Amino acid sequence: MASTVPSQQTSLTTILLASAGVITAGAFAYAVYFDHRRRSDPAFRKTLKKQHKKVAKAMEQEAKASENAQKDRIKRVVEEANDEGFPRDPEETESYFMQEVAQGEQMATSGADPVEAALCFYRALKVYPNPRELISIYDKTVPKPILDILAEMIAVDPSISVTGASSDAGSANVE
Repeated sequence: MASTVPSQQTSLTTILLASAGVITAGAFAYAVYFDHRRRSDPAFRKTLKKQHKKVAKAMEQEAKASENAQKDRIKRVVEEANDEGFPRDPEETESYFMQEVAQGEQMATSGADPVEAALCFYRALKVYPNPRELISIYDKTVPKPILDILAEMIAVDPSISVTGASSDAGSANVE
């Protein structure tokens, strides 16, 4: 009886190896057939091109939808931040500014949501007396993806003036 057990194991191993060989040979034969058909059949090539264009178009539409969703989110977040309001007292403004910048830097380095990190920098920008100066500092220190989102936030909010020396919100906080 001991002699029959090893032969059963051998036959099981042989069956598994043969099955793996047949599956591998079938996959190879299909690859050769597909390649031959792709090279020689113009209708098949045309079908492949159509499928490729369809996939590329779907990816493009998905990217546009994602971009629009992010723009809507940015708009909503800016409106919420403006509705919350900003401190007016100089000491509160200074501590608020430092807190928001620190939180934004921490979020930027930790890889958190870039919109939330940009929102922190945006809040700090709203209370800073000279937004143009702060933006030039942000250009040097803030990662580009977050800076791009911050630029969209600034574009959404007309109360931030980056052309003048100070913004309306910043000058209101200085008084």
